[in-house]
Amino acid sequence: MPRRSRWVRAACAALGGVIAGFCALAVAELVAALVRPEAGPVTAVGGAVIDRTPPALKDFAVRNFGTNDKLVLELGILVILALFAVAVGLLTLRHRIAGSAAVLVFGAVGAVAAIGRPEGQVSDALPSVVGAVLAAGVLYLLAGRLSPVAAPSSGEGAATGFDRRGFVLAASAAAVVSAGAGLLGRRLTSAVQAGAEASRRDLKLPVPASPAPAVPAGADLGVRGLGPFVTPNKDFYRVDTALVVPRVDAEPWRLRIHGKGVSRPVTLDLRDLMHRKAVERDITLTCVSNEVGGPYVGNARWLGVRLADLLREAGVRPPSEGGPADQLVARSVDGMTIGTPVEDVMDGREALLAFGMNGEPLPFAHGFPVRMVVPGLYGYVSACKWIKDIELTTFDAYDAYWVKRTWSRRAPIKTQARIDTPRPFASPKAGTVPVAGVAWAQHRGITRVEVRVDEGPWHPARLAAQDGRDTWRQWVWEWPATPGSHTLEVRATDSTGTVQTGNRVGTVPDGATGWHSVVVDVS
Repeated sequence: MPRRSRWVRAACAALGGVIAGFCALAVAELVAALVRPEAGPVTAVGGAVIDRTPPALKDFAVRNFGTNDKLVLELGILVILALFAVAVGLLTLRHRIAGSAAVLVFGAVGAVAAIGRPEGQVSDALPSVVGAVLAAGVLYLLAGRLSPVAAPSSGEGAATGFDRRGFVLAASAAAVVSAGAGLLGRRLTSAVQAGAEASRRDLKLPVPASPAPAVPAGADLGVRGLGPFVTPNKDFYRVDTALVVPRVDAEPWRLRIHGKGVSRPVTLDLRDLMHRKAVERDITLTCVSNEVGGPYVGNARWLGVRLADLLREAGVRPPSEGGPADQLVARSVDGMTIGTPVEDVMDGREALLAFGMNGEPLPFAHGFPVRMVVPGLYGYVSACKWIKDIELTTFDAYDAYWVKRTWSRRAPIKTQARIDTPRPFASPKAGTVPVAGVAWAQHRGITRVEVRVDEGPWHPARLAAQDGRDTWRQWVWEWPATPGSHTLEVRATDSTGTVQTGNRVGTVPDGATGWHSVVVDVS
């Protein structure tokens, strides 16, 4: 066979592998729409990767990619699949059966990943298996069109080319059918999600029996470069392990409370929950992955019911009252488990099962229809989204998702302050420069913030009016800036008199510490 024909044949083989891979993903998406969207191979494999990601690498992804970390992971998986598809396509030039078999092996990997997820079911293997079987058949068919053939005038046995027309027709047909399957799968998934979206859109939040106190005048300093006191829903940080945001239909949703020390197990639907005494509170949430000075903290007005009231109705007593359970394990519809100290939930703080956020039903990305909100604890031990189950147990008996991955069992939020303005490497003009930011120590409150320049003396900042001990507090210091390069540092003191430590440590295992600093060049 002439060299040019060999190169064309190899290119077609690589294209055939890509088309077979496209077929696998498209058919798998169609089957996943019939099973459940989370069972798709990209989602399942991506979830398995997240489950096995070391905490340090997970923190690196959050720190460098922010809320795009899951998109980066999905794109990475697709790139690997594309390279694998090209390799398998080239393999079929010499080993047609082996190439097709490799596709089946890859499908098996997706099936195992889907079943092995925390919420995995046997049926979750179907998308990967069906997609791989059809893709293997497509690849085998296309490889057959690449077999060398002799031209009629070239003499018997002289291989001069391959069935190009047959390959083009078969490849085109496979691509069109695969695209149709993928489009149908997306339409079916959208139809399923439409019910959940309608249930959120039509949900009428109850009027709170215990409304949040009005935010005091002066809680928002209005300094340019300083974010608002209340974080809009669209700007509120999102850090979780869900590659696909669960879209839960509120109508069939149920919450079960059971386990150790529960004398009266409870099962509630959303109407049951919303007919109870609704409580509205301003609470600041913080992610344990938030580096010193990081963005993963936000303040919102939450509407829900007190979790402690529900637990007491179920017969639960905290350990301080002789209760046998010291851990509450919340389970999400996506299989996430979060362990929370029972004592913290029942010590009088406003721990909520929330269904409202800033005056509207919870956004899907933040846990619709119901999530936990516990002030004073990092999210990985308190803020279960898309919650469906609460089990009372003990820390000795069970390790939740992140604890199994070396994070601490208990994680009270550390006192922190952040400089929002001026930004790092800003070039303000000499004169009075407002240095401003936020400080937080949920469930303790902030009583003092101090700023220093170039390791000089600490200067007290002016604090904004305090809304409550469960929210962050804005602050500002008027800096008489002089020309040159300067380093600004900030520290906070909470209501217990504890001063924020300057000892710089990372987020693992229970939250970062250290003073936030920025370098600016005053002109």
